Amino acid sequence: MGVELRKNQKMKTLKKTLWIIMAGASVALAACGGGGSDGNGKGGALGWNATPDWIKPPNGSGDTGSTGDTGNASNIKTDKNNTVPIRVDSSMGGINSLFASITVCVPGTAQGANQCATVDRMLVDTGSTGVRIAASAMPALNPQLLTQIGALDDTPDGAYRGGAYQIAECMPFASGFTWGSVKRADITIGSRTASNIPIQVIGDGAFDTPSDCIAHGGADLSTVKRLGANGILGIGHGTYDSLDAVQRAAPGLYYYCSSQNSCTSTRMIATREVMNPVAAFNADYNGTVIRLPAVPAGGQASVTGQLIFGIGTQANNALPANANIFAVDQYGSITTQYQGNVFNMSAIDSGTNVYAFPDSSIATTSGWYTPSSALNLTATMEATDGSSAPYKLTFPIDNALNLTASGNAAYNNVGAYFSFNRMFLWGLPFFYGRSVYTVIGTNKIGTHTGPFVAF
Repeated sequence: MGVELRKNQKMKTLKKTLWIIMAGASVALAACGGGGSDGNGKGGALGWNATPDWIKPPNGSGDTGSTGDTGNASNIKTDKNNTVPIRVDSSMGGINSLFASITVCVPGTAQGANQCATVDRMLVDTGSTGVRIAASAMPALNPQLLTQIGALDDTPDGAYRGGAYQIAECMPFASGFTWGSVKRADITIGSRTASNIPIQVIGDGAFDTPSDCIAHGGADLSTVKRLGANGILGIGHGTYDSLDAVQRAAPGLYYYCSSQNSCTSTRMIATREVMNPVAAFNADYNGTVIRLPAVPAGGQASVTGQLIFGIGTQANNALPANANIFAVDQYGSITTQYQGNVFNMSAIDSGTNVYAFPDSSIATTSGWYTPSSALNLTATMEATDGSSAPYKLTFPIDNALNLTASGNAAYNNVGAYFSFNRMFLWGLPFFYGRSVYTVIGTNKIGTHTGPFVAF
């Protein structure tokens, strides 16, 4: 979740989803790893580093099951029911917000009706990792969810006994942060269940927000109104949401909380961090495909598409022979070249609702691009490590204010000025009329080893 355009500049983004908020309408979202860029993209002023990691999942769904990240697609168990509907609509007041519905349950095999809740309007985000749900979206269920304990630095002897205090998380985004408890739940998406995985319950009020979380700046995004969704369904390239917290107690990230007003930064065991639910499935867990139809230049009232689990495991998720494939780096980034500038912290990201990039030659209104006539711009994508041939493509930008006056929800030609000079975000407008493949971790698809993005 990224930039509130009226207030903040983009900071180092690792799980890249841009949240732009204008005139009360949520427009996009992007997770970041720093309280300010250090100029080289390797950390912020407060030391945040929410780097995606390729740690193997804990042998399948939750703590048991399949082997996870390293197998060939042909060796992965499959299930024919690997597709769920996704949609773009204006139900939350924004544009280009891609939503899915999930079911959250108290972990276990025999849940009663009062032990589960269906949460709709979860923002589908290929640029971040993990499930984050507003407490207000599941008020009866939240108190029943198991709390996550076992932080490595939990006193007095957490590393020895696995800790006793509850874990909470501050997830920094460029426009603010989400704060809330880490709990365990069964997450069902369609017919697939990620059993007993850590999630973040945002805005639950269990613990006071630490000062070094607030110091990140921007808004507290831990409410449905601020977020523009009931939560985030983070299905990006990572298995867990922070390698950095595995290595050190990073201020403004993970905490153990001994009381409501006392939370202390801590290192984490990877399997206790907020987790990508797809990586925890017991079938088709090596990645996802987002498939959306094309939309006309004037926009469309709503769009229905497909979220497909697995890549190269079934006929409906086969990677095309002529696919454009771009390896992503440890931050989930590719490189974009635009008008002689190199943006090596770029991303193809379903959680960003615009094409976000800096171009001072295009007229803007409140940060939106508002050219006097429609533009067809060109940019070149390439793998940051140079492992594949560059791909030049054309994308449209039109006057966002004129377009959105129609009241439609889906547009393939809206953009916003984005002042961070190393980042070009290919948001949801890019997804229309395409199938976009997001490979989790080091899974191998044919001759290509992840993590990579393809279309």
